[in-house]
Amino acid sequence: MTGETKQGPIEAVIANWHAHLRGRLPGGLDELLDDDVVFYSPIVYTPQRGKAITKMYLEAAGQTLPGDHEADAATDGEPSPGAFRYTKTVLAGDTAVLEFETTVAGKYVNGVDIIRCNHDGRIVEFRVMVRPLQAVDLVHQQMKAALERMSKPAG
Repeated sequence: MTGETKQGPIEAVIANWHAHLRGRLPGGLDELLDDDVVFYSPIVYTPQRGKAITKMYLEAAGQTLPGDHEADAATDGEPSPGAFRYTKTVLAGDTAVLEFETTVAGKYVNGVDIIRCNHDGRIVEFRVMVRPLQAVDLVHQQMKAALERMSKPAG
């Protein structure tokens, strides 16, 4: 026994997820998401099925929650206070649990992304849970507005 552990499929998926958040994954969400992905939102009762709707919800979340952008040069490589950041990561087999923190409109938001992938390295399930209740209400309002903007025809 050499002490090496076999890497499960989720490690590569999460590395690609982080690359996507930083704008460094050429295929973006199209590369990450399986065609039959299911998205579980903290603000919508029913599961959202399929790549197109999941992509729309994740893009709206990117607009709603201050993004996981490159570290701010003014803070010596650290994310700016209140910026979206993952604080804990648990990886096991085909599943990742990523805890995050951010601030939206001055309110603290804490939550988890639970991501499950298939053996092809595509995300097949994405669940988002948010707390506290004030944050859920605020994220709901902001997500609704973002989705409405996204669904309006350009022009």
